[in-house]
Amino acid sequence: MSFGTAIRTVLRRYADFSGRAERPELWWWLLFVILVAGALDLFSIIPLGTGSVGTILVGLWGIAILLPTLAVGVRRLRDTGRGWPHLLWALVPIAGLVVLGVLWAQPGTAARGVSTQPA
Repeated sequence: MSFGTAIRTVLRRYADFSGRAERPELWWWLLFVILVAGALDLFSIIPLGTGSVGTILVGLWGIAILLPTLAVGVRRLRDTGRGWPHLLWALVPIAGLVVLGVLWAQPGTAARGVSTQPA
């Protein structure tokens, strides 16, 4: 799956928590999220009251991508044979993100009724 395909897939399935997500879909999405947040943060040089335009833009970006990020994370966990409660690891500072990264990096399991053996 290419970068553009992964982004389109996640945005098309914006709030779809059903199904599965392959590794590239999740990792390309997370790279996209980080790159856009970094680009928006460049606007931090523009002051606005006690904050900056960049801070506001990054905050709005975070709110906008929260649901699709949770959805692709749940679909990725499902692909590894785990359930959505594992996403709660994200609430544990630092270690939780490490655990999630390890879980998300695992290879996917075969879907029920689908053989992984070559014909």
